[in-house]
Amino acid sequence: MSSQNDIIEIERDGAAIVLAPHAGGRLMTWRVGGEPVVHWPDAADWSNPAKIRGGNPLLFPFLGRHFVDGEIGRWRDPEGIVHALPTHGFARNLPFSSTRDADGHGLRMTLVDSDATRDGYPFAFRFEAAYRIVDGNTLEVELTTSNPGEVALPYYAGHHFYFHLPHGQRAASSVELPHTERRRQLADGSITEAEPGLPRYSLADPGIVDTFHCLTRQTDEPVVLKLPGLARTISFELQQPDSVPWYAVTTWTESDTSDFYCVEPWIGLPDAIHNGRGLRWLAPGKTETALLRLVVAADA
Repeated sequence: MSSQNDIIEIERDGAAIVLAPHAGGRLMTWRVGGEPVVHWPDAADWSNPAKIRGGNPLLFPFLGRHFVDGEIGRWRDPEGIVHALPTHGFARNLPFSSTRDADGHGLRMTLVDSDATRDGYPFAFRFEAAYRIVDGNTLEVELTTSNPGEVALPYYAGHHFYFHLPHGQRAASSVELPHTERRRQLADGSITEAEPGLPRYSLADPGIVDTFHCLTRQTDEPVVLKLPGLARTISFELQQPDSVPWYAVTTWTESDTSDFYCVEPWIGLPDAIHNGRGLRWLAPGKTETALLRLVVAADA
């Protein structure tokens, strides 16, 4: 799936990003001052990239789990036709082309429809992920979706950032959120009723694993990951000019001993193709971008 020749490293102001365009357009890691901010495992199995616990898998055209009549991995279009599409979509498993920014500080990776996509998602599309080191502490990330076809394009994309965090530091770490409502997905694919969200959660709280923190207001207030054991905070600046709105931030980790914690900005919720929560219909000829900035700061 990947080789050293496919891996691109970009450095600026003491920061570095490592990307694998031909392996799902994946950001592998982001380092600031030589220290990993985004986790990458020591022995990644490229033969099964969906199971690599690290980097930032790109979630497109749908994120999460979708169901038809209780069967996972299926979705029903407006004409009633049922299609098979894997959890989190297909982008993370397919090769992207790539173009480096003219100044060398970023990379834009592109996926277009092909025979590999049309059975499960019968639409023409262009999906681009761009990463750019703004300065030594700031990473700008954009997901751009274009509809070159003749019918409206349904989609809801997202990120799956794996942040480096030794598991022994989890109890001292937290996530702070602007005004949110909390939801989860049940085994049948349905979404729970909203519960009032809290302004802060410990990352040791098992109740936030696989939980959707739905953003209820447009606000400049960031989502902040506080990691005192690493003397670091990570701010998610989600309110960006000309960006489509982010619907939710999802928190997840795999086990009590995982040395990562995932904080995932999403445009919609799982099964949005059926429940409508964050589902976007992109008109023919139109393009839109979901933009965010990640900013690392040293704890005082």
